[in-house]
Amino acid sequence: MAIRRGEPWATNGPLAAHAPVVSDDAALRAHVEQARRRGAMPGEIGLLGGDLCATLGGPGRRERLTSDEAVRAPIDVVRVEFAGETYWFVAHLVAHRRAWRGDAAVAMNAEWLGSWKLGPRAHPNDGLVDVTSGRLGWQDRLAARQRALSGTHLPHPALRIQRGARVELGFDRPTPVRLDGTLVGRAEQVLLTVEPDALVVVV
Repeated sequence: MAIRRGEPWATNGPLAAHAPVVSDDAALRAHVEQARRRGAMPGEIGLLGGDLCATLGGPGRRERLTSDEAVRAPIDVVRVEFAGETYWFVAHLVAHRRAWRGDAAVAMNAEWLGSWKLGPRAHPNDGLVDVTSGRLGWQDRLAARQRALSGTHLPHPALRIQRGARVELGFDRPTPVRLDGTLVGRAEQVLLTVEPDALVVVV
């Protein structure tokens, strides 16, 4: 069940015996996508790095996963549909052309994209995906790169902010789409749908 304000969320406890352990967002996404394509739920997975791990405060120590200090957190995933194909992501979708020219969008289930705090309000178990979209001139793009380090790039009059369980994105031309750092294709129209409580991540 998606987290609500003021309610307890993650708990302490070790990773289940024989549960898989992955190193980063891309590996976690691949595991989730493989399960969802079979119509199955991914279960619980240990996570040692990446932006979702950073959002959860994970230290990246394998030995902690089997201890009572480990943190167990239910996590939403986001289904992505475009051009007749279906994908999933766990941390973020990033869609932009070279140098962020033209229409661009970032959809966050995690707080971080590398050193950029692009999801300052994002929570990986609130049943919502946080989307920022629009286009910036080159001077604004330079300024936004610096402000994104602290999450103060928003609000901006040229950027649209959406939070929802289902969000549609549109671009003026086919735009590269990366899910958790992996390029999956180019799209003009993208549909995002949150799948709540899809798995338990242990950090």
